Amino acid sequence: MPSRQKTGMFTSAFLTCVCSFVMICVVLATQRWMSSRIRLSGTESNVTVSLTYGLFSGTCEQLFEAGLQVTEENFQVAEQLSNTAAKSTNVAIIVILVLSLLSSLLSSGFTCTNAVSNPYQTFLGPIGVYTWNALCGILVLIAMILFPVNIEVNSLSVELARVCSPLSQTHTSSAHTYGYSYWIMLLIIFLNIGSIIIIYFYDHARYSKKKEQERPIENAPKDVILF
Repeated sequence: MPSRQKTGMFTSAFLTCVCSFVMICVVLATQRWMSSRIRLSGTESNVTVSLTYGLFSGTCEQLFEAGLQVTEENFQVAEQLSNTAAKSTNVAIIVILVLSLLSSLLSSGFTCTNAVSNPYQTFLGPIGVYTWNALCGILVLIAMILFPVNIEVNSLSVELARVCSPLSQTHTSSAHTYGYSYWIMLLIIFLNIGSIIIIYFYDHARYSKKKEQERPIENAPKDVILF
């Protein structure tokens, strides 16, 4: 059976891993990644398209200069995108987050196992927890980087706005605000760092205790050791 110290610290790490897993599910399930206001101008009229969307779906609303406001419409992101680069990047973000979800699940399993037992395999111990938490954090960080790239480089919001507007318009200006679904990923990274720090303190304390137990034998006289 594991010591009380090990059980307590690995249980704490397990809770942070579970929170990380839940937060990734929230990120994937909610569609509040981005809110954009895209201004489009044409020969007949100018229109401002307000978008709120996530990785899978969103809503758009049009406001013409004359004051006419079109009712809110729902759309599917994958179906609306004709830009291959924007579509591929969006799919890549989804795949990366699913992989981070699996990494978080494995990390939760490893910490739970160590909280209730002493695994014989080295990789099932702290090394495994370090590996899966680090991998989860890195994958989420990559997703955080790719999404703004998709907005700024591949003009994701502009692409969606043009699909929502039935008229042929030219993009003139845009304003973007990242929603809570996006910023939750920052919390996920901190949770993974927290899990690693907790296990590091346990590992360091165990190593120090082991060294202290070995020290009396190293400092003992030779005749006592032989005896």
